[in-house]
Amino acid sequence: MTVDPAPAAPGADPAAPAPASAEDQPAGRRLRPGQTCRIRIWDRATGEVRTVHETAERLFEAPNWTADGRLLVNADGLLWLLPADGSAAPQQLAAPGLPPVNNDHVLAPDGSAVYASANDFHVWEVQLTSSDADGAVTAGTPRRITPEDGGLHFLHGVSPDGTTLAYVHLQPDGANWWAAATIRTIGVDGTGDRAVTTHPGPADGCEYSPDGAWILFNTEQFSDAPGHAQLARVRPDGTGLEQLTSDERVNWFPHIAPDGEVVAYLSFPPGTEGHPEDREVELRLVRVGEWDRPTTLVALQGGQGTINVPSWAPDGSAFAFVDYPRGDA
Repeated sequence: MTVDPAPAAPGADPAAPAPASAEDQPAGRRLRPGQTCRIRIWDRATGEVRTVHETAERLFEAPNWTADGRLLVNADGLLWLLPADGSAAPQQLAAPGLPPVNNDHVLAPDGSAVYASANDFHVWEVQLTSSDADGAVTAGTPRRITPEDGGLHFLHGVSPDGTTLAYVHLQPDGANWWAAATIRTIGVDGTGDRAVTTHPGPADGCEYSPDGAWILFNTEQFSDAPGHAQLARVRPDGTGLEQLTSDERVNWFPHIAPDGEVVAYLSFPPGTEGHPEDREVELRLVRVGEWDRPTTLVALQGGQGTINVPSWAPDGSAFAFVDYPRGDA
């Protein structure tokens, strides 16, 4: 989760005061001098990584993968689409009425809508339509889903049947973003909002398994060390909580492949607090049931924005991510 940029964002600086409203937040993070943004794809069969878009002008984040072979990303508070084969540059997805968005956006399973966290701290739905003639995607009128309950709402998952969203609910207490943080679910129609977890400590990255039986997430509740997040899972009804990873690194954003066999996640160095940007991080892969035997796929400079949301190809053959190399790194 984030509210771009990071000076007062959850995870980036827990001691910073929470902003009063979305108007307090610029539309998005920016590249640093000498830094580039690369949208990249890891191939599951070969292990090769290829860059499909590189720019020093705009900071893109958090790719989702559409069924028709496009990537949905965010930048400058807007949503963008580009071909996953890199044959064209990102094009803005115009959605008039949608507040500036951050890097928590997820596609409906059938591709008919995108659900996005905005900098007003709510989750919104935007219906999508495509033209058969040219493949252009247009957006419908945005609709707010989450309630006015005094909390902050950050989306991460959609149930396989497309009826329910999994999100992180924060209830800050002054400077403490994480005074009360829970995983919650809510119907896409805005009904049935309920808590899945009750532990108040930091938690994030809640995502459904392909069969809908589990919600995977990262949490600090298994450690007394500040920031020491590990992967966990819980049943959507709140039962069966289970710690999955248990190592010295700080593990975030578990994304399970469509076949349910493996999980890709972001791993920070020991001692990291939150999920800051511009760190030396690793993308790791672990087989379900073999949680203590991860494999490092890619070492990169990134963190915030790299894989905040589900980014597997629909057939599970590849995985999209973003890195942010700097010439002086």
